[in-house]
Order: sequence, then structure tokens, then C-alpha cells
Amino acid sequence: MKYRPITFDRLAAELTERILGMAGTRWVRVAIDGAADTRLLADALVDPLRINGRAVLRVSTVDFLRPASLRFEKGKQDPDARYSDWLDENALRREVLNPLSPGGDGMVLPALWDAERDRATRLDRVALAAGGVLIADGELLLGRGLPFELTVHLSVSPSALRRRLPEGDRWALPAFARYENEVRPAETADILVRVDDPRHPAVAA
Repeated sequence: MKYRPITFDRLAAELTERILGMAGTRWVRVAIDGAADTRLLADALVDPLRINGRAVLRVSTVDFLRPASLRFEKGKQDPDARYSDWLDENALRREVLNPLSPGGDGMVLPALWDAERDRATRLDRVALAAGGVLIADGELLLGRGLPFELTVHLSVSPSALRRRLPEGDRWALPAFARYENEVRPAETADILVRVDDPRHPAVAA
């Protein structure tokens, strides 16, 4: 696969242009998927879209994790649980994605669960205006059939991911390896970006 070097700012600009060009959809739901840098890229899209007249709602899937009693049922460092049991996929669909589906009412719950405090956030729903953009970031999002209009995968090679993950999180490496083998996000995503070195991203041509 060929890659085109790009600056981070230019990457954000190109993604903004792509999203702005997605006419004919009442809402545009965008997923920024990957094991690293997803929050940075998702945040970088907010202001350019708003400057161009689009309402934007940012959601992080870390705010839709299951309670600790369910996530850690098999232990706090179980890669298979990280892969399949941590994300409350049904809640993400119900509270975020379905309200922005055709026929939805646009009322979104921006966060459901505070994983650090292990309790509900108790936030109110917010309205995303017609024509608005949802930008959701997180890990292991593809291959679940989640309804996004645009998916971006930030790819990191196994060796680079081992270097970049904090030592205390390296137990999760088998979960990301399984994701690569079973879901093949590089082939599934609409846009593929290599971020082995976050200072020098590259877009699949």
C-alpha cells in the first residue's frame, strides 16, 4: 500500500473538506478509530467545521465504557475483555448514533459513564442541529456495524505501538493485534492514516 506524507494540519484540513462535501445527509457521523492520537485528530476537526458553519458534537467512546464490575470481570488486564467487553456498544448506539440516524430526533447524550469514578455522568441530552457533525473517537470501533457515514483509522505498526503505549498499558497489545487480524481496519476504514510517528502522518493513497 502506498502512503502520501502529510502534515497534521493538512490532514485535518483535508478531512474537514471531505466532511463538508458530504451533502444529502441530515447528520454526518464520523469515527476516528485507533490505538493512538484519535482524540488529537478529532479535536482538530471541531473548529474548522464550525468556522464553515457546521454544528459539531464531540464524543469520546471512553465515556461509553461498561461499569468496572463488567469490564474487569475477567481481571483488569484481560486483552480479550478489552477487545469485546469494555465498550458499551448498545449504549453508544442508543444514546449517540441512533438519534442521528434518518428519522432520529437529534438529541444526543454526550457521555454516559465516568470510568475513573465508575459512576454515571448524569449529563443532559444535547441537540445537534440538522446538518451537524458528530465526531466520535476511540479504539476498536470498526467491525461492529456501528452506523458512521465516515470512518478514519489511525494505523500504528505493532513495533511502534509497543514503543508508544505506556508500559502499564502494554498488556492490551494482544487486543490490538486481534483487531488487526480479525477486523482488518486498514481495509475497512474509509480513510487510512499511518501514525507510527505522530509528527509525520501519512495518508493511504
